[in-house]
Amino acid sequence: MATSERPEATADDATGAADAAGRAAHKAQDAAVEAEEHSATSWVESVGQSANGLVHMLIGGIAIGVAFGAGGSADQSGAMRAIDSTLLGGIALWCVGIALVALSLHAFVVAVAQSRTSRRDALRAAGRGIGHGVVGGTALIFAAGGDVDGEETTESVSSALLTNPLGQWLVGLVGVVVVGVGVAFVLRGVRRRFFEDVAPSARFCRLVEALGAPGFVAKGVAIGIAGVLFVIAAVRVDPEEAGGLDGALQSLTTVPGGVIALLAIAVGLIVYGAYCVARGVWAR
Repeated sequence: MATSERPEATADDATGAADAAGRAAHKAQDAAVEAEEHSATSWVESVGQSANGLVHMLIGGIAIGVAFGAGGSADQSGAMRAIDSTLLGGIALWCVGIALVALSLHAFVVAVAQSRTSRRDALRAAGRGIGHGVVGGTALIFAAGGDVDGEETTESVSSALLTNPLGQWLVGLVGVVVVGVGVAFVLRGVRRRFFEDVAPSARFCRLVEALGAPGFVAKGVAIGIAGVLFVIAAVRVDPEEAGGLDGALQSLTTVPGGVIALLAIAVGLIVYGAYCVARGVWAR
């Protein structure tokens, strides 16, 4: 006849497992801190942020064209198509993709390292990692000869979610989260908190401030509009109402005064791209 396991043994096993998990987490954090301090890290961030800046500048340029009726996709897909159309487009796409994927991995390392001291900073770094990874992956898909349409992907995901019994709530929640991210960007620009990530020399502080403040606000507003589109899609149960960055910017052309707002955001995205390059040069 089998004997039941003693409660004391079960408790000891649980405690031992928790201790082992804690030790593993500490080791991971220690390794992340060492990786973050490695000399190659600054090079990865410099190149990656420069690639990130280039993508944002291209998106801003495409958005200006949209404002004047030229068309195009004002998102990462449109930026990759713009790069691909250049003389060395294929090589440039590989370089941008690899640089952004490396920057994504760097952000995740930073997230693990910061998880010991600040959960907020760790989550923010992880969010950056996801964002850079998505854009880097898009670049690599184009470099390999593939194609991705950001708006179609967004509509497909929204449509899949809306078929779920809780789909409206899920899509609405996504919208609220995205709006929250946009607000965070705006506040970071208004409060000049971007100086937490960049440390220019004294003579370039004003330049970085002039780039960071309007750049973060413009990107935050664009992200916020995208979040609102998700909320509208949830309320109307219509996945076609959802949109990514391109959908958010394109929607401005349909409202009074929207073209002026679109131009302002487009210039702001170009400025944000320049800030990214500056961040790569003077990363804290």
